[in-house]
Amino acid sequence: MKSGFVAVVGRANAGKSTLVNVLVGEKVAIVSPKPQTTRDRILGVRNSDRSQIAFVDTPGIYKAANELSARMMHTAETSARDVELILFVHDGHRGVIDEDVALMKKYAAFGIPMFVVYTKIDIMPEENIPADVRRLGEAGVDCDVYPVSARKGKNLDKLIAAIEAALPEGERLFPEDVLSDKSEKFMLAEILREKILLRYDKEIPHGVAVLVNKFENGETLAAVDMDIVCEKSNHKAILIGKQGSALKETLTFARKSMEKFLGKKVFLTAYVKVKDDWRDKANLLKEYGYGETDEF
Repeated sequence: MKSGFVAVVGRANAGKSTLVNVLVGEKVAIVSPKPQTTRDRILGVRNSDRSQIAFVDTPGIYKAANELSARMMHTAETSARDVELILFVHDGHRGVIDEDVALMKKYAAFGIPMFVVYTKIDIMPEENIPADVRRLGEAGVDCDVYPVSARKGKNLDKLIAAIEAALPEGERLFPEDVLSDKSEKFMLAEILREKILLRYDKEIPHGVAVLVNKFENGETLAAVDMDIVCEKSNHKAILIGKQGSALKETLTFARKSMEKFLGKKVFLTAYVKVKDDWRDKANLLKEYGYGETDEF
């Protein structure tokens, strides 16, 4: 059978996590329409009779604005240096600009086989696809390009077949029932952070960290106690809302997803705390789980 690690890289909001979730067949990474949704390297494992593919979902590439985002960019790059294949995910709906070409060439220069996965073809004119593919070739991007729609499932079979063909023969890297390298505790924190990203506007959700203080996973009921850490007192007020209404709505939203994820009832409590400019403080980044490196 075929097996190996496949790094999934690309610009912020290109659709990397959506693609990984669909290819794995389960939700292993949170998704929102906002950049900076993925902060960690997240492993999603696709199992079949023919292959085991370990997709390495990485933070979206963008200009670092603080220590947290700098570490995210470091994670994205280092995760793509020790794999069998790189998938560079490009938002086809945005077209192709010089910066996109430069990024693709940068990752292709790692000397690892690379495909360009040209996404979101369901929301763009079909006639734009061959022109963009031709432009990439003329600009020196010497990679196979796979136009796909993760949301509609279009051309994903072709992409999987190409990935399997590119991987070496080998044994399974993980037991067949493993879908991710992340714990239930990690996923519960990510679920709440996803709902905050979807519920609040502007800078507030990007300045939030979610910490799990307690996770008691009983047979029919799970008790989860969390802290929501933000950077400013006025952000705390917005997160909580008038008489706690915004926080209550967000927690209800999150609890339902947690119950679906765990397959049981969830008793969820959360408190909002302020840590000024935590995204630029190395000691807090380490405490919140954002290390300088992220190895397999």
